[in-house]
Amino acid sequence: MDNESIEPSDTDDLNQNTTKTNSKTKRLIYTDLVLMATLIIVIILDQLSKYTIKSQFNLYESWPEIGIFRIYHTYNTGTAFGLLQGQTILLIVASLIALIFLIYIYNEYTKGNIILRIALGLQLGGAISNLSDRLAFGAVTDFISVGWWPVFNIADSSIVVGITILISGILYREKISKVIEK
Repeated sequence: MDNESIEPSDTDDLNQNTTKTNSKTKRLIYTDLVLMATLIIVIILDQLSKYTIKSQFNLYESWPEIGIFRIYHTYNTGTAFGLLQGQTILLIVASLIALIFLIYIYNEYTKGNIILRIALGLQLGGAISNLSDRLAFGAVTDFISVGWWPVFNIADSSIVVGITILISGILYREKISKVIEK
């Protein structure tokens, strides 16, 4: 019976593949201090601002009463811009799917890129904060009114800024890759 010998280079390749696989699976989002700090700051600022608005303003109260920039206390049972009003269950499911997608993006695109990790922290923080409101109250408190734009909150702003940074960062990353390939 012949025994196959394993060359040291074969075991090195095997170990490298195992290490690569393990390093990818061991990359846990909650251990990323930059992302987690951003996420936590967004949630705290959003929840504190909503608590302050709810405790200081009656529903539909505005300060000042007229003007381009106002603090206006309202609830939103839909998404941004008032879409899908009254679809709380659908929005909760969509939020959970979005959170899973953002975690996928984290694992695929953000390694070593602090800007994209901050962008994801902004989005995750905003999504988690609004999701917690939907679960607890069936609606989200909105209070920032700017001109003709629909009323929004800090979580909404955080999500939009995070998406803008993420898309820009991914597009920029692809352009750099194409330049390097040439």
